[in-house]
Amino acid sequence: MSVRSVAVLGSTGSIGEQTLAVCAAHPERFAVTALAAGSRGQEAAAQARAVGARQLALADEAAAAVAREALADTDCDVEAGDEAVRAVAGGGADVVVNGMVGSRGLRPTLAALAAGSRLALANKESLIVGGELVLDAARAAEERHGPHRLVPVDSEHSALAQLLAGHAGEEVERLLITASGGPFRGRTREQLADVGVADALAHPTWSMGAVITVSSATLANKGLEVIEAHLLFGVPYERITVVVHPQSVVHGMVELVDGATLAEVSPPDMTMPIQLALGWPERLAPAANRLDWTRARELTFEPVDADTFPMVELARAAGRAGGTAPAAFNAANEEAVTAFLHERLPFLGITEVVARTLDRAAPVGATDLATVLAAEEEARRIAREEAVRLGAPAEPAPGDPRSGAHQ
Repeated sequence: MSVRSVAVLGSTGSIGEQTLAVCAAHPERFAVTALAAGSRGQEAAAQARAVGARQLALADEAAAAVAREALADTDCDVEAGDEAVRAVAGGGADVVVNGMVGSRGLRPTLAALAAGSRLALANKESLIVGGELVLDAARAAEERHGPHRLVPVDSEHSALAQLLAGHAGEEVERLLITASGGPFRGRTREQLADVGVADALAHPTWSMGAVITVSSATLANKGLEVIEAHLLFGVPYERITVVVHPQSVVHGMVELVDGATLAEVSPPDMTMPIQLALGWPERLAPAANRLDWTRARELTFEPVDADTFPMVELARAAGRAGGTAPAAFNAANEEAVTAFLHERLPFLGITEVVARTLDRAAPVGATDLATVLAAEEEARRIAREEAVRLGAPAEPAPGDPRSGAHQ
């Protein structure tokens, strides 16, 4: 078996770090040749040195300068800017792992597919925003370079891909995506009125970046996963269901037309789906982590409380509207979560901002990249306006007439 070259986008993030660990555990199968990151120059340089990468791209120029100095005694080429990140993505590695956060991963996604690389996609936002543009690029890549150009890394979609591999479309009745329920499972809408940033970041199962963790707390992330499942597997939205499963060991289920339900069960650990995406369709041993089936275990499932967590249905509506509506949903959510993380918006305001943005941002056909990006930017502008309308005013400084000090 030949060694596959691997480029890792978002190398200093959670997915990136775990991808590097998987590659290090299987040097006979994977060789990391290129990395791309954002602004952590010293950390990215250390990664590049450790794996012997020939190419490193940093979106931030100052971070790139730090990395150049740190790698001056190596043969690693260090470049800066978004174009440098796209160059890493489109550099022709056998596998490109897109672990970037947010819709800025769209152009690297398209670059990787255009180069014919297998795209191990953890950056679900690029598929949701790009929609048919990404699927068309994947189909074109498969025609030129063979199958399996687009392989999901998300644990839920990795599970569904495994379960669907042996079943024709007419055999499939329903896809079921599981959700841990996040830190606020079981709470009412009224109980969420005063939760803060630290509360939302206290995820009970997964260790992720701040934006994804807050999106998990609102269940917006599950809404995005519904759209992603529809795009990846072609199953209608009405046949994709989200169920809450707090143990987070069943990652996805497929209900067949005869009533049988198949489930993928594995530890709540991203190592397995990352490893599978890198080696797809082959499975590699040994497992980094296993479930112990010799001890008692309870698995529970419950419906989503749509009144408290309406984001799944907002995403489903955006997906059904089609065109640029999913891009607007994602953009509005990213802007609202950012405002919440900076304490400019209450937690419940996140959903309100997204709903108002979807009401105002009329979708158009996602016919080309320029149209998609323009629609996304317009949705961001609207979301920022709505966040200001809904956000509490900043606390006045002492002596400010609004503080009451002069009354």
